[in-house]
Amino acid sequence: MNKMSAPIEENLGTSFTVRLKLKNEIGALANVTRAIADAGGDIGAIDLVRSSKEENVRDFSVTTADVETSMRVVEAAQQLKNVEFVHYSDRTFLMHLGGKIEIANRTPLKTRDDLSMAYTPGVARVCRAIHRDPQSAFNLTIKKNTVAVISDGTAVLGLGDIGPRAAMPVMEGKAMLFKHFADVDAFPLCLDTKDTEEIIAIVRALSPTFGGINLEDISAPRCFEIETRLKKELDIPVFHDDQHGTAVVSTAALINALKVVNKKPQDLKVVVNGVGAAGTACSKMMMLLGVENIIGCDRSGAIHVGRNDLDDSKRWFAEALNPNNEKGSLSDVMAGADLFVGVSAPNVLTVDDLKKMARDPIVFAMANPDPEIMPTIALPHVSVMATGRSDFPNQINNVLCFPGIFRGALDCMASSITENMKMAAAVAIANVIDEAVLLPDYIVPSVFDPGVVPAVANAVAAAAREDGVARKGMTDDESV
Repeated sequence: MNKMSAPIEENLGTSFTVRLKLKNEIGALANVTRAIADAGGDIGAIDLVRSSKEENVRDFSVTTADVETSMRVVEAAQQLKNVEFVHYSDRTFLMHLGGKIEIANRTPLKTRDDLSMAYTPGVARVCRAIHRDPQSAFNLTIKKNTVAVISDGTAVLGLGDIGPRAAMPVMEGKAMLFKHFADVDAFPLCLDTKDTEEIIAIVRALSPTFGGINLEDISAPRCFEIETRLKKELDIPVFHDDQHGTAVVSTAALINALKVVNKKPQDLKVVVNGVGAAGTACSKMMMLLGVENIIGCDRSGAIHVGRNDLDDSKRWFAEALNPNNEKGSLSDVMAGADLFVGVSAPNVLTVDDLKKMARDPIVFAMANPDPEIMPTIALPHVSVMATGRSDFPNQINNVLCFPGIFRGALDCMASSITENMKMAAAVAIANVIDEAVLLPDYIVPSVFDPGVVPAVANAVAAAAREDGVARKGMTDDESV
């Protein structure tokens, strides 16, 4: 009987478990493992669930290269003679059953005395204290260490506009990353509206609870206005990670890549393909780093002042960037480029484009899951290659950035996140790798490097104090 606990969805994981009931006879297990291998499956573990004299039930943990192969493995297992197919379970779906996060109490409730302090009547004293001094909420409530992860589900990963319910697993995952890497308590809030004013009003109304706001997967150009307005109206940090997280980590990668190829920011010609939220933020940070010649490209090619089809954000690219007013296709403007930054679509860059670039070219192909050009194709023609993928060296991953940025911002009770704080984070990430061990395939640290979050947090907090947005100094007394 074919019982499925969850479907195996395309591009959402190829690791699953098949449960089979086998006759307890010589060769039965070997027949199963051979069939799975012949279908393209790689068995990671075989677990005995239960056994008797006549039969045994086993779980086969299998990984495959793609979803199509996964389904072939399942079909092969179903067709085995003298084997009863019980079910298969996609391990990614199993991880998500019931959600991935939970709320836990920080203090125990074991006695009547505990209850009287945590709730009535003792809690009233704390409420009055906050009423007298609203800033004390940072020390006396979860505001001190809590971030809201806000999305409307309109630009989720590579999935696009899938709505708030379908976006929730991503936002839960973001909350997990906050907690695991920086011990920041984050809570996902997916909003059932696409209206810019309504989103701003909802986040404004929620803000007293939180110490920071992480905007996530909100489509451009609405994301620009939402972030800009909220930054002006709230007294806590507002950070759109799709823009600034990508910009910070790609800038960190660029700092180290330039050391490898011995070039300076002011001497670069940069082509940015994809001029949405991430492309705009990456370009602005590179300008702060000292890059002067940046050419933005969209589906129609180079963005220049002669085009009459530009919206406000693209008009900025035309007016503030592309100093030589270069025109033409992406391929045209790649001639002489030192750096390609891709935040666009798969397979838009060719080997011929790479051959047109300047000496020791750098390519950051960050489209996910499939980059603008695969590293296996590009590497013979470039000096430094980076992607957004974890299965190739030099992963430009926002996880290197946002946990530490919010850790530092919360620790100093920052009222906002400034450009100086973002650049400090980029420099801190880059400096985690000692120059003596920099290599073309090692320009960004691992997301699991324990030195990343402390380095970023300390640098961000220091920059916040320099910019005058930190409400708490290093020696502030937190006693009440």
